[in-house]
Amino acid sequence: MRAPDLAGTEWLNTDRPLSSFEKDLKGQVVLLDFWTYCCINCIHVIPDLEKLEEEFKDEPFLVIGVHSNKFPQEGERENIRQAMLRYKIQHPVVVDADHKIWQSYGVRAWPTMTLIGSDGNIIGQAAGEGHYETLRLAIRGALETGKQEGTLAEGPLKLKKEVAPQTELFYPAKVLAAGDKLYVADSAHDRLLELNRSSGAILREFRASEPPLHHPHGLALDGDTLYIADTDNHLLRKLDLKTGKFTTLAGKTGLQARPLPEAGPGLDTRLNSPWALELDGEQLHIAMAGSHQLWTFHLPSGRISPLAGSGYENIVDGPAALARLAQPSGFAQIGRMLYFADSEVSAIRAIDLEKNEVVTLVGTGLFRFGDRDGKGTDEVLLQHPLGLAVWRDKLLVADTYNNKIKTLDPVTKETRSFLGTGEERLRPDALTMWEPGGIDVVGDTLYIADTNHHRILEVDLTTKEWKVLIGPAIVGAAGAAKPMGEAAQEPSDG
Repeated sequence: MRAPDLAGTEWLNTDRPLSSFEKDLKGQVVLLDFWTYCCINCIHVIPDLEKLEEEFKDEPFLVIGVHSNKFPQEGERENIRQAMLRYKIQHPVVVDADHKIWQSYGVRAWPTMTLIGSDGNIIGQAAGEGHYETLRLAIRGALETGKQEGTLAEGPLKLKKEVAPQTELFYPAKVLAAGDKLYVADSAHDRLLELNRSSGAILREFRASEPPLHHPHGLALDGDTLYIADTDNHLLRKLDLKTGKFTTLAGKTGLQARPLPEAGPGLDTRLNSPWALELDGEQLHIAMAGSHQLWTFHLPSGRISPLAGSGYENIVDGPAALARLAQPSGFAQIGRMLYFADSEVSAIRAIDLEKNEVVTLVGTGLFRFGDRDGKGTDEVLLQHPLGLAVWRDKLLVADTYNNKIKTLDPVTKETRSFLGTGEERLRPDALTMWEPGGIDVVGDTLYIADTNHHRILEVDLTTKEWKVLIGPAIVGAAGAAKPMGEAAQEPSDG
């Protein structure tokens, strides 16, 4: 079958469109990666693509990402560009906002790989992750066939790529406030920072070796021990803040659990994209985004085991082992209720640690999302929330793809927009955020990882006055507390 041309609306990471297999891509072996940047499975494929690009870098071979969005937020060119830079993607990406390319190739799932020969014909297609060796052999075969048939170009295309910005922070993912310190997972810089919580000054930088940190996210603190979800290394690690020494507690470096991790000693157990952490006495709860589960690491014994989730991606409540979750990405705990942001179903859910049952507060399905306040699952709509925190008797929700912070009453399930206008551009007169990924609260002070703005915000929750603690600020108003322009409003008691 002849490969349909790539009639996308816009292109990224290239100085020209690469739409036509007869002209722009003539003689190239092309691997199309259909992806959407929220999807953990799509993120898992990135290292495989990097290895293929490195192995065949001198050959007429090209990976093209076809970004066919799930969420509305993911359909905008600049948001896709930010995700491309965050994950350090080196190949061209075409914006398939109307899903025409997706439909023309008969794609039905994220991610899907389609290999096209140097003659412009489709060789094959594979959905899901874990196809590296199959793809490698197929690409090698396609190159050999093209050479034998005389359809292969002499070499790879020369393309001009995007240049990442030089910023003090680079896509900070999560924050943790403790005492007079603030800890930041400076995710795309592959490091951790210790800040002065008042001034925002960097006190210490922590970079691991053997292995280096790789897109760290979740943090938890116990005295002088900082626990880290080292997401792309698939590791749970700890940092001794006195000595600066990193120690691996669970996982095998770079080895992702497939299909599901199994319980056992932490160092013998593969993990799957740990994303958030919550310390609960002698137990450390882990949001295992890659396997759509919650896990628990027992600190005294060093053993790790499933807490909730069957591994099937969906939203189904009930007994913890049978419940279905969808890429859990943030934690908050009140008593024996462990709340979690279940991002792919745009839901806030909880596990009752006494009854061992999962319940849903807001959110109903994989494809039901939006930006609507109200009460409970019938009214409230969120869009891919990634962070949670507790303020007084309420939950604060980082409603990431709506660029807002919302309040959620865990009893009445009433949800209200609380901070943020929903727009992304920086303004001197209003608090705007761009896909905030992590939040934490101390007293009446909220800290926000304003991820795509490369900054950390501090907000007085009683007055809504805010300031940039570290990172880019508004020109002419750097460091100043800037009111929201509305009356201070505490969360309702319902």
